[in-house]
Amino acid sequence: MGEATVKSLEGRTAASPSPMPDGDGVRARLRAPRRPRIWFEILLIGVSYWTYSLIRNAVPEQKAQALKNADWIWDVEKSLGLAFEQSVNHAVNSVTWLIVSMNYYYATLHFVVTIGVLVWLYRWQPGRYAASRTVLFATTGVALVGYYLYPLAPPRLMNGQSFVDTVLVHHTWGSMASGNLKHMSNQYAAMPSMHIGWSLWCGLIIFALASAPWARILGLLYPAATLVVIVATANHFWLDAVGGMICLAFGFTVSYCWYGALPQRLPKLVETPKPVAQGGPSPVTETATETDREAQPERLSSGK
Repeated sequence: MGEATVKSLEGRTAASPSPMPDGDGVRARLRAPRRPRIWFEILLIGVSYWTYSLIRNAVPEQKAQALKNADWIWDVEKSLGLAFEQSVNHAVNSVTWLIVSMNYYYATLHFVVTIGVLVWLYRWQPGRYAASRTVLFATTGVALVGYYLYPLAPPRLMNGQSFVDTVLVHHTWGSMASGNLKHMSNQYAAMPSMHIGWSLWCGLIIFALASAPWARILGLLYPAATLVVIVATANHFWLDAVGGMICLAFGFTVSYCWYGALPQRLPKLVETPKPVAQGGPSPVTETATETDREAQPERLSSGK
């Protein structure tokens, strides 16, 4: 019996609290998937979007340079034989119901779908939420650098071209850079296109994580439809969409470097730690060493 007691004490001694974790341990805990807190996420998204809007609109408009850059983009697309924006703009504008629908699409789905995907991740994919959100935030953050370094006028504001501002022509509420809303937003921040950056983020996340085939198909169609909309409404060149894709690639890279995996490779759910019931086993018992476990049969046989 004395030997069993000694072994038990040895086991308890071996299970004493470990020293303070080093830097690698702290980083590992920060990177580990955890259940997001709703109040923190709402606050984070709200403050982030407010900051994004503030910085984007505070960037000097640099109208002359923005128009010059638009002419250069247009010339590049012509040299590539892919300057199709004007033809699409005129063709869709001739179908009133279609272009009006696209105006509302441009104004609303950019926010509605993105928020919807965030809510879906939070509710049903909590283990992948933080990594996916990091992709979106990093994508948006690097876009601000593009707005500052490369002011660009949208096609509808170009000089000497016949692009149609579909919001003004059809009197629909749409672009923040048209009509009475134009004074609330920087009109010359077309590169990169975050309509494409955000919609492609939504599409890829849905395609990678959704289980229903119809949802995955819709995920792929959403950014494709958004590309048609931004071109038809003359709010972007197709090269702006390429800029949005590059920003998204940067966002995925940042998330991968931090979490060590793409969102779909992370666990879907996060286990919630179970509190130790009052009167239950102590933390020392739960962290018993191999020596303590070997001693348990001997203690039982000896009546301890």
